[in-house]
Amino acid sequence: MTNKALKVGIIGQGRSGRNIHGNLLVQISEYYTIAAVADSIPERQELARQEYDCNAYASWEEMVQNEELDLVVNASPSHQHFSISLELLNRGFNVLCEKPLAKTAEEVDKLIEASERSGKLIAIFQQSRYQHAFTKIREVIESGVLGRIVQVNFTLNGFARRWDWQTLQSNNGGNLLNTGPHPVDQALQLFGTDIMPQVTCIMDRANTFGDAEDYVKLIMRGQGRPTIDLEISSCCTYGREPFNIQGTNGGLRGTAQQLEWKYFKSEEAPEQQLIKEPLFDKNGLPAYCNETLIWHEDSWSLTLDEGKTPFEDMTEKVYMMLYRSITEGTELEITPQQVRQQMMVMEECRRQNPQIYG
Repeated sequence: MTNKALKVGIIGQGRSGRNIHGNLLVQISEYYTIAAVADSIPERQELARQEYDCNAYASWEEMVQNEELDLVVNASPSHQHFSISLELLNRGFNVLCEKPLAKTAEEVDKLIEASERSGKLIAIFQQSRYQHAFTKIREVIESGVLGRIVQVNFTLNGFARRWDWQTLQSNNGGNLLNTGPHPVDQALQLFGTDIMPQVTCIMDRANTFGDAEDYVKLIMRGQGRPTIDLEISSCCTYGREPFNIQGTNGGLRGTAQQLEWKYFKSEEAPEQQLIKEPLFDKNGLPAYCNETLIWHEDSWSLTLDEGKTPFEDMTEKVYMMLYRSITEGTELEITPQQVRQQMMVMEECRRQNPQIYG
């Protein structure tokens, strides 16, 4: 069976449009063909012609007017994502938009309405949903061996000073909108997308040269849900592991490359009951609670096909999911409705930090 290669137009040939999307699409040419790109910089246009053997335009409007495209990848600057995606949907194009999709839930609602009205897809490039470590974490949690999940820590920390366009509020910059869509998406998948969490957020400007935040501490809570502790910091000299999960029967920790977890089985644990009187040891001296649990340990390490990076693997999974949606009509696995919940969380974060987002 021969696949139909979808014709793609890419808006932007910067770090995302070229280095991520263009780089991956040329590796899966049986499914996608880069027909055209749009970029205001002439040198980037010429490079795209050489690398992709495609047409190149100075503006996205000119590109979509002159090309018959099955999909448009919106890798424009962050603050243009919403307006361009909305116009593309209104013109009848399927869209894959880079994160952040928008800045507010209201903007996402307008994109959903335009998608439903035009019958075209609005997909969001949040490839971390397909991160191998996150997939394994979900598998371990769903197996039940850790018991009830009490807390999940997501940590994306480092020490860096930054002074580019993504440090500005006017460009939808800052750590929450730049980096946050990935861990917030993962966090909400574990918290549950059926209700809104209670949000507590602290933001700061530490090492940034712009007016947007580069430190975020975000706590999400809900009755019967795990507490989410999410931290994105640019002033952390001694970083921690990205994942740490606490459960009633055990826990998990690790990185994108390696995870380990241990747990006890309730049926193997000594029977205990509440004692209200003081405890004594065998010598009649005051004592603490003490028992011996049988711990079971397991681990996981990332393995990939030779020659493919983890980032390329996640990106390919997004594009193959999208290919099925366009050609077979299957449901998107990363939906704008889910991203709408992210935007509501982020709006509340900004509301709670008027010293930055006044």
